[in-house]
Amino acid sequence: MKSLFKSKPKTPAEIVRLTREILIYLDSNSTSREAAASKTKREEKMLELSKYIRELKCILYGNSEAEPVSEACSQLTQEFFRENTLRLLIICLPKLSLEARKDATQVVANLQRQQVHSRLIASDYLEANKDLMDILISGYEIPELALHYGAMLRECIRHQSIARYVLESEHMKKFFDYIQLPNFDIASDASATFKELMTRHKSTVAEFLTKNYEWFFAEFNSKLLESPNYITRRQAVKVV
Repeated sequence: MKSLFKSKPKTPAEIVRLTREILIYLDSNSTSREAAASKTKREEKMLELSKYIRELKCILYGNSEAEPVSEACSQLTQEFFRENTLRLLIICLPKLSLEARKDATQVVANLQRQQVHSRLIASDYLEANKDLMDILISGYEIPELALHYGAMLRECIRHQSIARYVLESEHMKKFFDYIQLPNFDIASDASATFKELMTRHKSTVAEFLTKNYEWFFAEFNSKLLESPNYITRRQAVKVV
């Protein structure tokens, strides 16, 4: 009899909506103003959110028992980009647990490759929300978020228009400093992103270098190729 009353499994779109609702709640509730009861509610919401993000990851990547189902992935992707779920997830990432951050990073990365009716709708969304790249790039200045935001950023710049935005932004100059950060993992991650920017979209990079040749190579040579740090020099050689 018990099985007759089992709750109906949530659809991918429903899981996205539930995720978005909790993210909105987290974004609008600051921990500094919370009373004890509210704090307990927040902790419950965080547990729910972690569960939903993990479910989103399972839908997109599959698990040990099943491969991802294209229709489910399509539903998830459409709902995710229908409203500002990506923005909320990026903004709220600092509030998530480490495991939830890892899962969220994988979800965002996968969604950049999901096609709906032969279109990469992530690209359309990012085209209209390029300021999210500013948040991701600045993440290199926050040690506990740098690797998560960096991984998201590399997937986002797979889209040529987004790579162009980053190349033409003021943030581009920051990479010469990020690659020299004392934290090896973060510096290596920044270097990987820099390499992706400079090698993936050749026509866009050629256009960028034509316009910015002098300052770019002045920075590249003085800060990277001539760096006293051997690892920094080695990373730079991989780009040229």
